[in-house]
Amino acid sequence: MQAMSADFQALDPVTLWPDGAPGRLGDGPEDRPVLRPFLRRDAGAQTLAAIIVLPGGGYSHRARHEADPVAQWLNSLGVASFVLEYRVAPYRHPQPLNDARRAVRIVRHRAAEWGIDPNRVGVMGFSAGGHLAASAATWFDLGEPGDPDPIERQSSRPDLLIVCYPVISLARFPHLGSYTNLLGEDPDERMVRMLSLETRVTTQTPPTFLWHTANDAGVPVENSLLFAAALARHKVPFSAHIFPEGRHGLGLADDQPVVGRWRELCADFLRSHRFC
Repeated sequence: MQAMSADFQALDPVTLWPDGAPGRLGDGPEDRPVLRPFLRRDAGAQTLAAIIVLPGGGYSHRARHEADPVAQWLNSLGVASFVLEYRVAPYRHPQPLNDARRAVRIVRHRAAEWGIDPNRVGVMGFSAGGHLAASAATWFDLGEPGDPDPIERQSSRPDLLIVCYPVISLARFPHLGSYTNLLGEDPDERMVRMLSLETRVTTQTPPTFLWHTANDAGVPVENSLLFAAALARHKVPFSAHIFPEGRHGLGLADDQPVVGRWRELCADFLRSHRFC
């Protein structure tokens, strides 16, 4: 378990839409997506980069080991972090993506208050959370200047993307649980293609770090390979790492001497892009 850095603290959750999330199905906790900040105690002391963490869980739940421990690891590198409790089934596309976009906007809107550089806001996702993070990085907008909600005037484009054993292609190498929970039992084929994110990479996709294991039995490694190939075609800077062995869902992989090196490699990537 990653220990909380003494320089950082967990703050109260921020409700994404205080007056009710668009498309809400009810008024329970799972109908109210929140963003949980892990910020410096002296937020005004220096301006930090920030990363929003999107845990996996097949769009049916949010895995705890891919949430707070990851945010605290980012804190240990000197990065402000947030855990997004986005909506999952029975919510379907586009609600999880709307939550991710809103989270990026909120971090930018409150950047000065939280000691964050609004031009260094990244997203990081695991498994289905990797699909959501990659969706946010390939399906964004630059904000609506005339919107009455000042949060909606902010860009939802992340400045950096980290995806860990991600679901990417719903058309070619789908993870059945994520596919069904996000789109339903009989989705429109056009939407399946649109949410196969290797098809959505452009020159505007942010610099990307990705890792996977070659024998991942949950989400085939081809998902990461397809995304890396698309990044290469569009000349997007990226760092891709395929480890020989390791089960799906390793998270920080603290107990894995080989796969656990992804954290060191990722830290180098973050430094190279001035995120820490």
